Amino acid sequence: MPEEPVLEHSASHLSKYDEVPQELHRAMLRLNFPSSYVVVGAYRLFTDKSLYAPAWDKCRNGARRGLICGFAWICASYSIQRRIIKAAITNPSSIFSMRYITRFEETAGDLSHETFLGFKLPFSISTYVAILLVGSQVTGIISFFVARNIRVVRRRVWDQTVASRGKGPNFWQPYVEEWDSPPVVNERWGRLDKIFRIWFWRMLVQKVILLPLSLYPFVGTFITAAFKGLSTAQDLHKPYFATKKMTAHQEAVFIEERKWDYRTFGFVAALLEGLPIVGLVFTVSNRIGAAMWAHDLEKRQHYVAAQRRTSVVGRSEAVQT
Repeated sequence: MPEEPVLEHSASHLSKYDEVPQELHRAMLRLNFPSSYVVVGAYRLFTDKSLYAPAWDKCRNGARRGLICGFAWICASYSIQRRIIKAAITNPSSIFSMRYITRFEETAGDLSHETFLGFKLPFSISTYVAILLVGSQVTGIISFFVARNIRVVRRRVWDQTVASRGKGPNFWQPYVEEWDSPPVVNERWGRLDKIFRIWFWRMLVQKVILLPLSLYPFVGTFITAAFKGLSTAQDLHKPYFATKKMTAHQEAVFIEERKWDYRTFGFVAALLEGLPIVGLVFTVSNRIGAAMWAHDLEKRQHYVAAQRRTSVVGRSEAVQT
């Protein structure tokens, strides 16, 4: 009668299937560092011609038009926006004032004597914020021109990455619960999440709340990425959940069991996607990384399913004898 793997409890995993065979060791090592898939995805996009060449061909015309319009917008609005921003952050009565952490010089220029948390800056705070704000606007302009094509590209790179692993449609099997005691998920949060995914509310949160926060000097970008991390990772794995035909409850449990993996992966992904202009490139490479992560997760699902079938067969043989 086959022996069932020994039950091992840990702070992050409550599964008896943590001890995997030799052929899965490399996949498990990668799964222990989910943020590494972001790096691998970017590397593959920038080095694999079969990925970046079709993607660029699809988005080239729209990207060029967006860059031309974005450059015109920079020339027309940068100096005006910078003056407005400087007035807002230097006015003590303004809600955007940063005087409590920043020392301003009245005659400060781009190469100023301003300090931030005691550190001397090579440029003024207003210049930094203006660059981020105008950069996000140019990103939005380019996104407008490439929106439809880049959605096609993201779907294609996911399919190409999965195909490059030599796996067909039969590779993706039904969901298998890996934990002995699955966590209890709050269905209300799932409904609330669906509400916030509605276009209007998503734009409200991203543009009214997170955009001003992201403009906060130096730390704002990281804080915004932390807020968006989990939702970014969930969105990147939508094709994985759809392929496995997982229910909303199964998705919620699956993510809850790996919530810190999803947070770390999503944090790095959101951080790169939040970069002005070049962040659009990372929205494509992150799909590649997410597909490779899904591939390794599925390999573990196969292993757990095989172990469960072995356990059932063993118990049946024991009952018969």
